[in-house]
Amino acid sequence: MEVAGALQLGELAAAFAALPVFPLFDTAYFIVSVLYLKYEPGAVEMSRKSPFASWLCAMLHCFGSYILADLLLGEPPIDYFSNNSSVILATAVWYLIFFCPMNLFYKCVSFLPMKLIFVAMKEVVRVRKIAAGVHHAHHRYHHGWFIMMATGWVKGSGVALMSNFEQLLRGVWKPETNEILHMSFPTKASLYGTILFTLQQTHWLPISEANLIFFFTMFMIVCKVFMTATHSHASPFAPVESFICPVFFGSVSSGHTSHHHDQHGASHEVSHPPPPPAKSKEELNEGTRKRKAKKAE
Repeated sequence: MEVAGALQLGELAAAFAALPVFPLFDTAYFIVSVLYLKYEPGAVEMSRKSPFASWLCAMLHCFGSYILADLLLGEPPIDYFSNNSSVILATAVWYLIFFCPMNLFYKCVSFLPMKLIFVAMKEVVRVRKIAAGVHHAHHRYHHGWFIMMATGWVKGSGVALMSNFEQLLRGVWKPETNEILHMSFPTKASLYGTILFTLQQTHWLPISEANLIFFFTMFMIVCKVFMTATHSHASPFAPVESFICPVFFGSVSSGHTSHHHDQHGASHEVSHPPPPPAKSKEELNEGTRKRKAKKAE
C-alpha cells in the first residue's frame, strides 16, 4: 500500500496532476524567467540598444528547456514555437517587464509577496516538465534509462544549462559560470527529480506518477519559496552531499594540494631568478675609472 493512499491523498494528488498549467501557471513561469533575465548585468541597457536580442534572450529563458530537449531527441528545436499562444504570452510578459511605462509592471511582479507566489507557481510547471520529459523519452526509448534522465533533466533546468549560449547573445562570455561545474539548486533538484521519475516510469519506484508529481512539487515549492524569501543561495542538499560525496568520491587530498603548491612555487622561482648581488664600492669605482680611460683613448 502506498503512503499516499494510507494518508488518503490519492484523489488530491490526482486532481493536482490533472490541473492545467496554461495560461495561469505558464504566465507565472514566464514572469519569473524574464525577471531573472532583467536581473542580469547589462540586460536593461541591451533591451534599449537591441530589443530583438533582448527578446531572443527572453525566449531562451522561457523555452530553452524545450529547445534543448528537442535537440536531444532529434526533433526540430523550434517545434515549440509553433505554439502561438505561449509565444505571444511570453512576448507580452517580456515587453511589460522591460518597457512598461514607469516600470509599473516590474515593480508589481518583483514585490516580494507577489514574487513568492509566482516562484511557487513556476515550480509547479518545472515538475510537470520533468515528468513530461521522462514520459516522452520513455515512449520513444522504452529501456533507455539514461535518455529518460537526460531528457527530464534538461526539461527541468534547460535554461540554466544553456546559460553560456544565452550570455553570448547578450555579448557576455563567462565560461567560469558553467552550470555543469557550479550547479544551482534548481539544476540539482531537477537531476534528482528526473531520477525519481525515471524509476517510477520503469516501475522500480512503487508510487503513482500523480503522487510523485504532488510530493515533489510540494518539496520544490517549499525550498524555492524559502530560499527566495530569505535571499539564500545555500542548497538544501548540501548537508547530505557533504556526508555522501567524501565517502563515494573522496575529498581533495592535502598532499595533492601541497604538491600543486610546490610545483607552482618551483615554476615561479624558475621564471623569476633571484637578483644578482649588489656590487661593492670598490667595484663601482673601478668600473668608473675604466670607462674614463676608454673615453680618453
